[in-house]
Amino acid sequence: MPTFEYGNVKVEVDEDGFMQRPEDWNEDVAKALATTEDVKEMTEAHWKIVYYLRDYYKKYGIAPMIRKVCKETGFSLKEIYDLYPSGPAKGACKVAGLAKPTGCV
Repeated sequence: MPTFEYGNVKVEVDEDGFMQRPEDWNEDVAKALATTEDVKEMTEAHWKIVYYLRDYYKKYGIAPMIRKVCKETGFSLKEIYDLYPSGPAKGACKVAGLAKPTGCV
């Protein structure tokens, strides 16, 4: 299993860089993973999306569809791509410590 290391952070990831043990997630891990997604600094807006994704995943066991993310967070799709250039599925879900989404997020 590959390992992602950045500073003091060390977590097991899959071949696409998604965490294998979501229970190991914390804000330091999120900040470290964000560096792999062209996110220079985690702002309040970044955290709002991350915590929405994490809460939804805890309740339903899957990542929400992008329309739901936009509706519930108040961000447009363009704003989400501005925050996470690789997109909500690859970027935001990875930073949030979720499993790699299988559908359209």
